Amino acid sequence: VQLQAFGGGLVQAGDSLTLSCAAAGRTLGTYGMGWFRQAPGKDREFIARISWNAGNTYYVDSVKGRFTISKDNRANTVYLQMNGLKPEDRGVYSCAHKLTWTADESVGYTSWGQGTLVTVSS
Repeated sequence: VQLQAFGGGLVQAGDSLTLSCAAAGRTLGTYGMGWFRQAPGKDREFIARISWNAGNTYYVDSVKGRFTISKDNRANTVYLQMNGLKPEDRGVYSCAHKLTWTADESVGYTSWGQGTLVTVSS
């Protein structure tokens, strides 16, 4: 599976932005899709997951209530709607897929695609 994220940009604190992740290739058997972000000088951070079939979602506490992950199976696309953006949300956002459920939501992902940069000014 090849993945590529789109939709990043420069916004002000409090603004909203929606990212897209397009998947090309074999998505059959995918358990879920996740969004990650990497701020400058920091490790990549898992932030949200959606299961490919049932649509169940999971969020880390730092984005819960502000971000919404969704999907369009027919378009092989996953979205991340981000509301109430904060300067600490800035980073390169990327998506990845996983084939099986894991108790630790942040592990088991493969096929990270090219990310998209989100910058939030205060």
